[in-house]
Amino acid sequence: MSRRGWALFLAMSLIWGVPYLLIKVAVEDLPPVVVVFGRCVLGAALLLPWTVARGGLRTALRHWRPLLAFTALEMTGPWLLLAYAEQTLSSSLTGLLVAAVPFVAALAGWLAGEEERLTRVRLLGMGLGVAGIGLLLGLDVEGLAPLPLLAVALVVVGYATAPLIVSRALPDVPGVAASAVALTVTSLVYAPFAVPRLDAAARAPADALLAVLVLGLVCTALALALFFALIREVGPQRALVITFLNPAVAVLLGVLLLDEPLTLGLAVGLPVVVLGCVLATRRGPARRTPAEPGGVDAAVP
Repeated sequence: MSRRGWALFLAMSLIWGVPYLLIKVAVEDLPPVVVVFGRCVLGAALLLPWTVARGGLRTALRHWRPLLAFTALEMTGPWLLLAYAEQTLSSSLTGLLVAAVPFVAALAGWLAGEEERLTRVRLLGMGLGVAGIGLLLGLDVEGLAPLPLLAVALVVVGYATAPLIVSRALPDVPGVAASAVALTVTSLVYAPFAVPRLDAAARAPADALLAVLVLGLVCTALALALFFALIREVGPQRALVITFLNPAVAVLLGVLLLDEPLTLGLAVGLPVVVLGCVLATRRGPARRTPAEPGGVDAAVP
């Protein structure tokens, strides 16, 4: 990998490990719908003009039906569910649970005929991932609430299945263009619920507002642009490896900055889940050659 590739890889490993911390800080004082709305508006404000200037908007809108499905599965649903879940769950636990996305995506892709054959190694990885999450929840069962856990499970399903829509129905849509439209649509969906609360949100503590600002500008707009640069530099499969480091960053930040406990479940579950994800997404013999996706190839936290 080139120096540019390593720089992009390290930047994305850090940037997409940070949102769980920022969401946790923001939802302490802001309603989840306001957090999602602010994030999307800021991201769209940067990416939409870029998309229009590059002529990508028309291409994206020609595929509006699958693009709406992608938007619902990748942003509109998951981001609100994450914000809701983090009102109860710690940022480190949430980040680690979302690490289940790669092996769920591998299974979903195989079932849909979009992925390589499930080898023994990949099946072992999926088993380790499930075992790691079982260890995590079993050892940290005190204080866990079923609805937030269900919300994160739905996030994982959305993140794991959205790329299938991209590969099947949006192969000609540039990733940044798809993201810009998805951010704009999500902003419009939540505007009627968030705008009436903005007056109260303006009186929120500075750290909550700063968290939303960084979440929108850095962890959404900048991160999406860097991610697609990383894909061009190293390819989509190697770019997905950042998913293995994101939960470690989320756990570390939660423990160091939010005084979240480094529980036995986190200490044992983290390495098992990460190892499972690495094995579950290992390249294997292809069943058939899918169309090369032009859009999002990994979950956006």
